[in-house]
Amino acid sequence: MSESDFRPLGVEGFTPLPPPADLGAVPMLQWLPIAELVVDESYQREMKGAGRRNVIAIARAFQWIKFSPVVVSPVAGGKFAVIDGQHRTTAALLLGITTVPCQVVVADRARQAEAFAAINGQSTRVGKLHVFGAQLAAGDPEARAVAEACAVAGVTILRSPKGAGFLGKGETVAVAALEAIHRLYGRDTLVTALQCVTETSNNVPGILTACVIKSIGMVLGDHPDWRDAGGALLDAFDTIDLETGQIEARSKAARMRGVVASDLLQAAIVEHLEQQLGAKERAT
Repeated sequence: MSESDFRPLGVEGFTPLPPPADLGAVPMLQWLPIAELVVDESYQREMKGAGRRNVIAIARAFQWIKFSPVVVSPVAGGKFAVIDGQHRTTAALLLGITTVPCQVVVADRARQAEAFAAINGQSTRVGKLHVFGAQLAAGDPEARAVAEACAVAGVTILRSPKGAGFLGKGETVAVAALEAIHRLYGRDTLVTALQCVTETSNNVPGILTACVIKSIGMVLGDHPDWRDAGGALLDAFDTIDLETGQIEARSKAARMRGVVASDLLQAAIVEHLEQQLGAKERAT
């Protein structure tokens, strides 16, 4: 890691703004016992369903480096109302942790609710590509395995989202599809599925969409004999027009309730391979 790996914070490209007339009280940072924290149900969400599952997920992967300070405000009785951090604090408590770092701000109930809405409504959503990049930098085994499989097949995972019309040959942003095929069927299936695009006439800009990756991956995962057919498989894909097939599948899916395009494209690929590889086997 060198100095060039880091980018300084800056406001280049922004239009300067005047500071608000009221910045509010300067917050204090301190560790507080969880027993002193309370939840104001007038604006906080009830914890059930997805919220409870989120708490369990946080607890299972708990590390202090992932724990940002809980935003709280003093209330009656010497307690502190949690403005932001209910889930991660509950996860800490689930693990037997009794104190957490807090950012203490002085605000009345209305300002607390306003802060809750701002914190939860103005956060920048981190996309799957950025999460994958962070996992790769952290040495996550699955992320590294997916990236290695892509490299073998001549596929580049972009770091930022782009529309299919702006992707070059062998480029993709469909990280979720890559991970799904790797998780379900393993490295060999993912590599071969990608090679059915990059090493055939289908290697055109923008073709490595989630629909195409999932369709080929699931076909080969369900038919390992086709996956292991070597050159015969690539020859068969040379006679498949994936670009047209994807357009047709998406068009049909738009008119059919409960049907997704990848299912239709998958069925078309299966039908084609049954004809092509079956014919080759009989000839042999």
